[in-house]
Amino acid sequence: MVAARAKIRLFVEQPLGQGQEIALSQAQTHYLANVMRQREGAEIALFNSRDGEWLARLTRVGRRDALAECVVQSAPQRMPPDLWLLFGPIKKTRTDFIVEKAAELGAARILLVQTDYTNAERIRQDRLQAHATEAAEQCGGTYVPEVAALAPLAKVLDQWPEERALIWGDETLAEGAPSAVPPLPPAPAAILIGPEGGFSPAERARLTALTMIYPVALGPRILRADTAAVAALTLWQAAQGDWR
Repeated sequence: MVAARAKIRLFVEQPLGQGQEIALSQAQTHYLANVMRQREGAEIALFNSRDGEWLARLTRVGRRDALAECVVQSAPQRMPPDLWLLFGPIKKTRTDFIVEKAAELGAARILLVQTDYTNAERIRQDRLQAHATEAAEQCGGTYVPEVAALAPLAKVLDQWPEERALIWGDETLAEGAPSAVPPLPPAPAAILIGPEGGFSPAERARLTALTMIYPVALGPRILRADTAAVAALTLWQAAQGDWR
């Protein structure tokens, strides 16, 4: 019998299993006690990207710390398809949006790339990772994608694994694009979305020369970077991912 799923879900690093006692962080304790008004005996859900989701009961709720005991698994571990998202950072709130939606839409890994036309403020990897975690907690997923540190696009391409297809959202293909969605390669795959202004001529030449590249038009209109990321993830998931 599958246990009922609790409404409050938290990501933890520790292993999960029946009878396992989990020490929650100070931030999680504050959230439970002061925001959600939870007390000892309340039930929450815990997941760690490995052991599925577990129904847990709060055994202690203090001012700075809280403990929860795993009772029963309420959902199995569900891994996302092997799909990465690469994008050039844009304005803060829109970068946050892309990370959150990528986590919700089932990206397995998120990579921020510095391109010739990237023009964004300093990137805080820890804050973006927290956004990915919160998105997974809210959407019912059991996996939190890694948000990798910002790296130059050229360096990422130098180290690119040949077996991973790279789907390039090329905005120059929008004009006159066919209404039908082009065939998309299966996993392992990645989606590359450029910043405002697209890619430089040198970057375009480098991308075009790659053997694993799949340039695609995301419809007949040029999309903003955040819109393009959501559209590309949706198209791939519907064609090759776990939406089928």
